[in-house]
Amino acid sequence: MKIHRIEYDGFAHAPNVTRPSSPGPRPLFRLPGMNFGSYDTYVDETADAADAADAVDDGRGAGGFGGGPAVRALDTEAVHAGRDDLARQGLHAAPIDLSTTYPSYDSRAEAARIDAFAADGAEPAGPPVYGRLGNPTVARFETALARLEGTDSAVAFASGMAALSAVLLVRNAMGLRHVVAVRPLYGCSDHLLTAGLLGSEVTWVDPAGVADALRPDTGLVMVESPANPTLAELDLRALAHACGSVPLLADNTFATPVLQRPAEHGARLVLHSATKYLGGHGDVMAGVVACDEEFARGLRQIRFATGGVLHPLAGYLLLRGLSTLPIRVRAASSNAAELARRLAADPRVARVHYPRIGGAMIAFEVYGDPHEVIAGVRLITPAVSLGSVDSLIQHPASISHRIVDAADRRGAGVSDRLLRLSVGLEDVEDLWADLDGALGTDRLPETAGAGREPSRTALRLPERAADR
Repeated sequence: MKIHRIEYDGFAHAPNVTRPSSPGPRPLFRLPGMNFGSYDTYVDETADAADAADAVDDGRGAGGFGGGPAVRALDTEAVHAGRDDLARQGLHAAPIDLSTTYPSYDSRAEAARIDAFAADGAEPAGPPVYGRLGNPTVARFETALARLEGTDSAVAFASGMAALSAVLLVRNAMGLRHVVAVRPLYGCSDHLLTAGLLGSEVTWVDPAGVADALRPDTGLVMVESPANPTLAELDLRALAHACGSVPLLADNTFATPVLQRPAEHGARLVLHSATKYLGGHGDVMAGVVACDEEFARGLRQIRFATGGVLHPLAGYLLLRGLSTLPIRVRAASSNAAELARRLAADPRVARVHYPRIGGAMIAFEVYGDPHEVIAGVRLITPAVSLGSVDSLIQHPASISHRIVDAADRRGAGVSDRLLRLSVGLEDVEDLWADLDGALGTDRLPETAGAGREPSRTALRLPERAADR
């Protein structure tokens, strides 16, 4: 039995191959110096030393702090993006601005700024106005996430579902209510689309059917890769091509910008449940959409009108979480790859789903009762959600995807024996001991025994996941 990757067809699924173990050229970012709040787009290429020199403005000054752009790697960006102005303010840690409102003695100027925001959704120039229009602490997180994803802008919300709802409302307001989507998606995303709770109409297709499903009123194509919970991978570049002028929204929650940056492959919108890996410690709930500035303006207007704002303390925790995102993702991915190898060779496990790009998520199907596995863990926490520093396990058919119709759920590959494991930073031997005990000794299939030769297939992750 080998590690399984779900395949839809040859059109929109990445090759079922092992990735090389040696890192390639590192991706470059073109950034400003100390001008907080503005940023250029991601350099959509890898570069050698000569390319790097061309990407740097000669007037940037030593270390890139002279006002011109600097070239920085993902790891550096994760630590410094959104904080570039702190040293000049005599600060080291980002401040938390908890104000809901801000004083102004010039009501005419305030009226002009509010009118400007209502007209085009651009962030108001000058000091803050009101917490629903924006917050300085949240803006730091938005700046950092946009840089990591390689987009012009990012707009943060109170949850991932609030973020997705805002995207749908932006398109609905333009009369573009039809959505084309590929299963599986996160269960609540599936439900939001299927139930038409925001007035949208959805057509579910296989990836190869995206182009044929487009209509004049199609406002969005939505996919998730790797998908929740099966970890199916899609060819985002091929899908973006199939979308034509219709925006492709890619849910990048599982991969994070450490493993994948969908905007590089043509996705106009990149969605995150920031509750997961971006926060990383199970103590913050948030959502964010990374996108071009034009779409961001519409999202800001929806956020202002609906009130789905992110609390400043959550923005602070997310900014802090980003600083360790690359190292957390790599460490957890290393654990997950090893657990995937062991599960693939275990006679109690029927199938293992693990993505080609790696990552810290595993899905596996057992021969025995999956509920007994949930009940049997002691170190791993049996709970919904994912992306925390500690390992979590859940049964999607009972929890995260319970809201999806059973036939649709199974048709998308979410079987009743599937378990989803979010691997954390614990020692891998302790995690395996816990899984081994939870799987039990009395749950072998009837076919297990001398005639069964377990697979020795092993996946190798690149030395530096960010250098993909």
